[in-house]
Amino acid sequence: MNFTKKNKVYRFLLTPPKILVIGFAFIILIGTILLSLPIASSTGVSLSFMNALFMATSATCVTGLAVIDPGTELSTFGELVILSLCQIGGLGFTTMATLIALVFNKRISVKERLVLQQAMNHGSMEGIVRLMRKVIFYSLSIELVGALLLSIRFSLDMSIGQALYYGIFHSVSSFTNVGLDIFGSIHGPFSSFSPYVNDPFVSIVIMLLIFLGGIGFIVISDLLGFRKSRKLSLHSKVVLSVSVALVVIGSIVIYIFEYSNEHTLQGLNPSDKIMASTLQSVTTRSGGITTLDIPMLRQSTQFFMIIWMFIGAAPGSTGGGIKVTTFAILIGAMYTMARGREDVVFFRNRISKEVVYKAITLTLLSFLLVIAFTMVLSVTEDRQFLTILFEATSAFGTTGLSMGLTPELSTVGKIAITFLMFLGRLGPLTLAYALSPKPQKESFRYPEGKITIG
Repeated sequence: MNFTKKNKVYRFLLTPPKILVIGFAFIILIGTILLSLPIASSTGVSLSFMNALFMATSATCVTGLAVIDPGTELSTFGELVILSLCQIGGLGFTTMATLIALVFNKRISVKERLVLQQAMNHGSMEGIVRLMRKVIFYSLSIELVGALLLSIRFSLDMSIGQALYYGIFHSVSSFTNVGLDIFGSIHGPFSSFSPYVNDPFVSIVIMLLIFLGGIGFIVISDLLGFRKSRKLSLHSKVVLSVSVALVVIGSIVIYIFEYSNEHTLQGLNPSDKIMASTLQSVTTRSGGITTLDIPMLRQSTQFFMIIWMFIGAAPGSTGGGIKVTTFAILIGAMYTMARGREDVVFFRNRISKEVVYKAITLTLLSFLLVIAFTMVLSVTEDRQFLTILFEATSAFGTTGLSMGLTPELSTVGKIAITFLMFLGRLGPLTLAYALSPKPQKESFRYPEGKITIG
């Protein structure tokens, strides 16, 4: 093999999208092996390989769907493995690798900067290492504050040591938008935060952690630097405005739909109803933590939540979905066409047609993925269609909310959801770029044709 052929093979194997796919797959494999050990089980009996793979994928891909209850079926070692996978998956293995490199004063190569750019969905390589330093510092600081606040509250219900452990676990789980909890041994399997539905302190802390993890590290960096720069980037303006709008709209819709539901909001006082509705709106787009019983929600609410899960969080965050910026561009394009204008404009900035096409492509690919996997699960699982669609969308959006189907999945269903969680974390476009050959510029263009639309 000559030098040219070797160089082509090298480029094929080590493009940034491929490194991301291989890196996440490797972390999941390590997690699966560790969770398969007898020491990871609370009973000393090893988890099945399929269950271990599912839980490792769920934690690494910051999804939160669970085929077993971590609080009752995992040992402390198993819970620590889950916690580590949540942290690595939430910040990204590239971020953790950068942290190790910075600790050992290792130079970050151009190739590694390209991978970091791809992982963070950043516009350029300029300042990417500086951004990664901020990501690590901000994330650990936010998780530490969240852990202390939750530990103080939990100390009223348990010993100081246990409260600190629970505070750290659930702070990381909330900020990374995983949503896995270990309250099963205290409040019952798959109980999540339902016992704290009347606790405004816990609800507010959890909402802030999920929201901060979901808006993305670029936006957090912009917000912290606002006092000095007195300006926000277009990306931050769009993410913040759309995210706040989605939270408010979601809270109002859930409040109205569930107001008279005796299984959810009806028994709560007015302030608790508002708090529970707001937390459910925040967590639906990616968080996975809930204080309401999801299977007992009205079908209208469940379908509404499917839409919110599909939209997801912000680019460069710990959340999934098509992302709020993609949703904003789609709404902007629709508004532009309806008004007979040519350009999509946000905050007096024109969005390029290439970005609009990418948003449309990503949305269509995501929609087709969810539909395809929903069809597969409709064959393998004997449940109502809405339940299956809910679970598939939750997996793709890395949300982690469940209507009770996940613990009862068949082996084929577990494989399908596992693969969908992996796709949801990486994003369909990243996987498409990883599997496709290097694009070549076309040397000619076909003549323009006309097709009737609408």
